[in-house]
Amino acid sequence: MDAYKETVAYLYEQLPMFTRVGATAYKEDLHNTLALLEQVNNPHQHFRSIHVAGTNGKGSSSHMLAAIFQEAGYKTGLYTSPHLLDFRERIRINGAMVPESFVVDFTRQIQTHIDHIQPSFFELTVAMAFSYFAQEKVDIAIIETGLGGRLDSTNVITPELSLITNISYDHKNILGDTLEKIAGEKAGIIKSGVPVVISETQAEIRHVFEQTAAAKAAPIHFADQEWMVDGSDITSTHLALTLMDIRQQQMRHIKLDLNGQYQEKNVMGVLSAARVLQEKGWQLHTDQVIHALTHVKKLTGVRGRWEVIQQHPLTVLDVGHNEAGIREIMEQLRHMNYQQLHIVVGFVKDKEVEKVLPLFPATAHYYFCKAQLPRALDENELAEQAAHSGLQGHPYPSVQAALQAARQHAQPDDMILVCGSFFVVAEVM
Repeated sequence: MDAYKETVAYLYEQLPMFTRVGATAYKEDLHNTLALLEQVNNPHQHFRSIHVAGTNGKGSSSHMLAAIFQEAGYKTGLYTSPHLLDFRERIRINGAMVPESFVVDFTRQIQTHIDHIQPSFFELTVAMAFSYFAQEKVDIAIIETGLGGRLDSTNVITPELSLITNISYDHKNILGDTLEKIAGEKAGIIKSGVPVVISETQAEIRHVFEQTAAAKAAPIHFADQEWMVDGSDITSTHLALTLMDIRQQQMRHIKLDLNGQYQEKNVMGVLSAARVLQEKGWQLHTDQVIHALTHVKKLTGVRGRWEVIQQHPLTVLDVGHNEAGIREIMEQLRHMNYQQLHIVVGFVKDKEVEKVLPLFPATAHYYFCKAQLPRALDENELAEQAAHSGLQGHPYPSVQAALQAARQHAQPDDMILVCGSFFVVAEVM
């Protein structure tokens, strides 16, 4: 086995990893992250950043912002999680993944400290990303939180701007069982005097952000009060939007290559963020912003957001995996033309599957499957729960077997949708 594969295997096997074991990998403070960063000369103090949190949309928004900075000529770091195919997708500069040699060398360098600090997989990855960005002297790094915000390992930076996309129920066992508690955790990324953009105004939790921002003297912007969608056209490859810029009383036409309808909310947050950053002196020209949003996939390498991998039958992958994410996918389905819908679906155990399953259409054919990781929900158990919600289908022991069955049954005019978990989508790729 080569050194890179060995290193990644070591990281997966030796460090507690949330995607594999769940809540036990989540650390309740920033102590480990700060201790690790101290061992590598506090790299987080040596580059400028933007911090992005939220339940859904934070990944897409991070990629959009990275695309904008790249298009404007800035050397742009991007830290996101989880990855789909290769660990290095988490850490990129100008769309290119961190070299295998850096992953190997960094892990070796920090090895002696791993035993006494005992970091989680995520904590170590954050330290690795920050070290890489500092070493490569990026102009800016877009940093996506992992879980929550207040106690997230990434929350050691003082960014140029904080962006919070939306708040819905996810990881309730860790972040709290009310929207207000979850919003309080996400609001933890708001820093003294640093502007914050909230992509979506949610009446029941608006006060949480306003109070936190006021306490920190942080200027706050609600993006959907600065922009209004005047018209949209959805195809399987693009989302064309006409947006009203309420502040400047101007119309903007934007064609997004991230084509899920749910990107409407994200793009407003990104446009407000870009404007605040322009006002802070970043050279982000409007034509560069619009051009970047048309080429996000090419610029940043983002995948798995309403991604069309085949036309006949239309086959779409989407990493949406919680209640709000699945709602958005179902909304998007209403814009698609097909004869019969086939859904390949699998979940992880700590999702509230009983709340998500009733959102799925009873008219689709289902292929229940289990991704290859310890946290995956058993396919037979999923099929049983789905039957209670009136969903009919068969269980398959693997994602590949489920997809193969869907392809065998689907006619050219049908549609196959793969969703429920990052890990299910990754195995299709």
